[in-house]
Amino acid sequence: MQLETKRLVIREFTAVDAKAVHQYASDERVTRYMIWGPNSEEETFDFVQRTVDMQRQHPRLGYELAVELKENGKLIGGCAIHQSNHQQGEIGYCYSPRYWQQGYASEAASALLAFGFDDLGLYRIFATCRPENIGSAKVMQHIGMSYEGHLRGHIWHKGGFLDSYLYSILEPEYRAIRYKA
Repeated sequence: MQLETKRLVIREFTAVDAKAVHQYASDERVTRYMIWGPNSEEETFDFVQRTVDMQRQHPRLGYELAVELKENGKLIGGCAIHQSNHQQGEIGYCYSPRYWQQGYASEAASALLAFGFDDLGLYRIFATCRPENIGSAKVMQHIGMSYEGHLRGHIWHKGGFLDSYLYSILEPEYRAIRYKA
């Protein structure tokens, strides 16, 4: 499975990606708002192996994907879409800080929306972020997602309950935005 955008190739992870993934997965700046990390080398290797194993699942409900620059093939991060019940899916993304604030997250997330609605037949796609993660909230807004609310203490991690902002987009909203452009 592979998606392409103007500047990116979004593809399946392979075992050889572990070293490049570890460069950002072990960075405290990257994992600050995540519910994982910073990763040890073993945790990163295990993650990459799980993504490879996921590729063989039938039916396949999850897609953890590598994001690389089209111009030079450099792996700069990852993105994901996971299906749940009733034609719903959740997206997420994570990038090396060197590639923040350049539109790559929005570009890849837009490709995930297209894949989710066009190929997977989803009706609703949602995403969450920690309230302090303004950059991630801006990505969700930029791709047309609507703010649904503040989930208080909804997830336990790193010794405490964490809040999240919830965003979503419905298939008819996505189609209206897509055909306006």
